[in-house]
Amino acid sequence: MKKALFVAVIIAIALVGCGYDNEPDNVIASSKYASTSDGRYIVTFDGPVNEAAVGNNRGHVLKKLSLVNGLLVLLPDHAAVKRIQAMKGVKGVEVDAVVYATAPPGACSPWPECKDEPVPDPEPEPTPPQTMDWGVDRIDADLAWSVSKGTGVKVAVIDTGIDKDHPDLAGNLKGGVNFVSKNPRKPADPNTWDDDNGHGTHVAGIIAAIDNTEGVVGVAPEANLYAVKVLDKTGSGYVSDIISGLQWAVNNGMDVVNMSLGAQVDVQAFHDAVDAADAAGVLLFAAAGNDGDGDPLTNEVDYPAKYDSVVAVGATASDDSTPYWSSEGAEVEVSAPGANVLSTTNDGGYGVKNGTSMATPHVVGVAALMVSAGVTDVRGTLTATAEDLGPVGFDNSYGYGLVDAQVAVGL
Repeated sequence: MKKALFVAVIIAIALVGCGYDNEPDNVIASSKYASTSDGRYIVTFDGPVNEAAVGNNRGHVLKKLSLVNGLLVLLPDHAAVKRIQAMKGVKGVEVDAVVYATAPPGACSPWPECKDEPVPDPEPEPTPPQTMDWGVDRIDADLAWSVSKGTGVKVAVIDTGIDKDHPDLAGNLKGGVNFVSKNPRKPADPNTWDDDNGHGTHVAGIIAAIDNTEGVVGVAPEANLYAVKVLDKTGSGYVSDIISGLQWAVNNGMDVVNMSLGAQVDVQAFHDAVDAADAAGVLLFAAAGNDGDGDPLTNEVDYPAKYDSVVAVGATASDDSTPYWSSEGAEVEVSAPGANVLSTTNDGGYGVKNGTSMATPHVVGVAALMVSAGVTDVRGTLTATAEDLGPVGFDNSYGYGLVDAQVAVGL
């Protein structure tokens, strides 16, 4: 078995004031760094979970991963890994892969090889009078509001957290949980889910910024938001924490989950987790990725978007083109605005970001409108009512087309 898994997380972040200009350094693509995760492993079982097997091999159990019938453990060496892997009843032993979200430095070229250095978001813009961003308008969300505003639908944002005090979000923000621990041997404080990065807050605003007199308005302005923090202030985290986030979503009756993140390698425990959440009735949406090369014949779709149980979302620009960085592939199901998107940022601000990370919450917002309107087959209706763009019919860039909120809710 390999000692490490190469994992990439998709988080699209553009500098405030930098409009979409088709330049790759405006978009955060996947990182391809890896780590042995300091001895952290995900151990899954075919039968009963065997904690004793870990202790007998000088290991330490960090937490249970019930959704995948497994454990997160610390193991001392590869010999212990091999012994546990060979034990009866053990399904698999995988590195708890480190996932990253990094931003390009200024004038970074060539992209993506130059993306080692993180660049923080600039200072947020002052609160403007309310405006409807072009993406919300383009998918006709406002035309669906006579039928549904997403009232009461529970949406989990699995990300870097959400700004607890943002005036355009606080009224819809109903709670959250944190799975990020600063000390690997100590459990995370579940209450520290405030956003210390900014990405999750931007995603949340696209979904459900309040329809008031300031800032922006989300696709589903009366949906209930829940922050599920799995990435730290640098935008990095562990696969096991995402699995815990999915478990929390199932346990707490979430209707819809937004995952504006991804990996380029299939981690079986991650695959099993999203399949289990889907089987529990949670609607799952994930960013297709920002690894596109402009060639629809190649496939760059990331995981978990690549899994059958997850709706993969591609990005569009304001002219209805697909930005070359939007990952293409047969798994792309629908598309939504992802270029030069204005939304909420930390500290009560507003800013512009680019990427399939921004496209995904547009679709999640539409799903919330549909659930509130009583649509039973959300996934099927999304694809059936999408506005066909590009080649006639399904294609690897747009999927079935641009989501149309007005038609999707039955108008």
